Amino acid sequence: MINLNKEKASKKITALKEKIRKHEYKYFVLDDPSISDAEFDQLMQELIKLESEFPDLITEDSPTQRVGGAVLDEFKKVKHSTKMLSLDNAFNKEDLIEFDQRVQKNLKGEDYQYVVEHKIDGLSAVMRYNNGTFELGATRGNGEVGEDISNNMKTIRSLPLKIEEKAEMQLRGEIYLAKSEFKRLNKQRLENDESPFANPRNAAAGSVRQLDSKIAAERSLSILIYDLISHSKREFKTHLEVFAYLKKQGFKINWYQAASNIESVIEICQDWHQKREKLDFEIDGLVIKINDLALRKKLGNTARSPRWAIAYKFPAQQKTTKIKDIEISLGRTGALTPTAILDPVELAGSTVSRATLHNEDEIKRKDIKIGDIVLVQKAGDVIPEVVKVITEKRDGSEKEFEMPKNCPVCGGEVIRPEGEAVSRCTNISCPAQRKESILHFVSRNAMNIDGVGPALIEQLLANNLIEDYADLYFLKQSHLKDLERMGEKSSENVIKAIEASKKREFFRVLYALGIRHVGIGAARILAENFNSIDELKSAKIDDLKNISEIGPVIADSIVNFFQERHNIDLLSRLKQAGIRLKNKASQENENFLDQLKFVFTGSLNDFTRSEIKDLVENAGGRAVSSVSSKTDYLVIGDNPGSKYDKAQSLGIEILNESEFKEMIKKKRSS
Repeated sequence: MINLNKEKASKKITALKEKIRKHEYKYFVLDDPSISDAEFDQLMQELIKLESEFPDLITEDSPTQRVGGAVLDEFKKVKHSTKMLSLDNAFNKEDLIEFDQRVQKNLKGEDYQYVVEHKIDGLSAVMRYNNGTFELGATRGNGEVGEDISNNMKTIRSLPLKIEEKAEMQLRGEIYLAKSEFKRLNKQRLENDESPFANPRNAAAGSVRQLDSKIAAERSLSILIYDLISHSKREFKTHLEVFAYLKKQGFKINWYQAASNIESVIEICQDWHQKREKLDFEIDGLVIKINDLALRKKLGNTARSPRWAIAYKFPAQQKTTKIKDIEISLGRTGALTPTAILDPVELAGSTVSRATLHNEDEIKRKDIKIGDIVLVQKAGDVIPEVVKVITEKRDGSEKEFEMPKNCPVCGGEVIRPEGEAVSRCTNISCPAQRKESILHFVSRNAMNIDGVGPALIEQLLANNLIEDYADLYFLKQSHLKDLERMGEKSSENVIKAIEASKKREFFRVLYALGIRHVGIGAARILAENFNSIDELKSAKIDDLKNISEIGPVIADSIVNFFQERHNIDLLSRLKQAGIRLKNKASQENENFLDQLKFVFTGSLNDFTRSEIKDLVENAGGRAVSSVSSKTDYLVIGDNPGSKYDKAQSLGIEILNESEFKEMIKKKRSS
């Protein structure tokens, strides 16, 4: 191998990469390997040795780049070119018929066909290919902005890093963990004294959000493609045509079946009720879509979901088990929630040993006793709940449950406010309340502080390093690095994450404060109506109730929050720490790219694709995926591809990176 010159090495590497890609496709996409694992490993080792000899010949699409190794400090945000909508749900035959009637009404006599697909219980992702090479993978996020998980997605062997057609396109798919792989992982974790994953979906979601891509590589994730968002060179008439094309390009596509009418759709849905158990991955339903893409455009979308598709959800699986005990857990507002401790039972892909009982009234309504044999299910295949007691199996040994008069954590008095179903601990210094309050504050929809989880919070409280969430901002690395599982790097990352959270939007800060009844939606509305925390603090109940989405319960809760001295102290310390307690002030020339449309193509040197798009959109411009007569600028990097030719033919102004940066500089200062 050392006798090869660079030219011969390049040809050998190209041939090896092509051979390995074909075998990966046969093994991971077709499930039909044509060589043994040992022979495949031999090919990989040969490629690894050649690339180590000639490192400048290593490319991003090489199969050797799937093994992981990149370690990130945090995931970059990615703004989706097209909003990822949610699907409306159907739970029975009648819902499907109603959906079909709406389609008929809107299409007014048009002929149409359905395509039925598996609704995989995994993690939605967007993929972008540039010139036929995998360029970006991102999570769904909130539908508009996701996280860049490209390094972790490269480890998915069923996802091609390079395809035959040198086109630019965006796709959607579902990342999942096979049931067999889930069992292998949990067995390994138990052997290593680690907590097992709750279910395959949680394991998959946790894997793609690992900052170290080597961990994702070890978990053997898979992906099934279910949609093509855009393509720079082709137009398609039907969804089935799209699937045929993607299959030819080497993608592992979702299972599908065509259906000529809604009666056929219903038969397919009923057929899969039992067959789902035979699959090596979890599905929680089926997705029904209109096949004709032109008719999809005609049907359009609502604000949150397409009118041309619906998700049929399987009925919840139910099993019987025994309630061994009823425990009390405390929330951040002091709410006492009874939880049934169950004999473990396999249910919808995971082992269930706990189920929420909601409150004292729910226990009485269902006549639940300790020792009862009960029917349990997962509500929406997610949250375990007790459906009913099997009273005929009682033998007299069952015990009545009574809500405690004192908090089981701090001993404080427990009261049940008039008109409420929930009992609460009255001690605002209760350790359990403090822990839950901090957990809420650092959660993803709130301040999104990576690395600060239940175990670390417990240690911080136990060592008197913090008393509440405001104290997080006064921690130093020296406070953390001697804690359990907190070395030099981990403690440094936590401090960085805490510092980064100071820039969170005002509405997220409002949500993070933990004001009772103020969810993320209400927080957004409040931030739209009040420019700062001081304005909100000064608001009267009538001012709040005059906002259509804010009712009297939320209004009372907000006013009460600002009357507590402890909360005023919290806000004072958050302000001192530099948290954004007001909407971002409008700056002069903030929208200096007002509605200008930019297209980006080729490999950029100074920006990632998401960074340059964020720059444009934060300045009021628009980043679009394809060149048209309405495009204002095409920004090119290396190997720009077909968009460059199209822009030239249309007379679109073309900029390289240096020219783009100079233009931004001038427009910002003008």
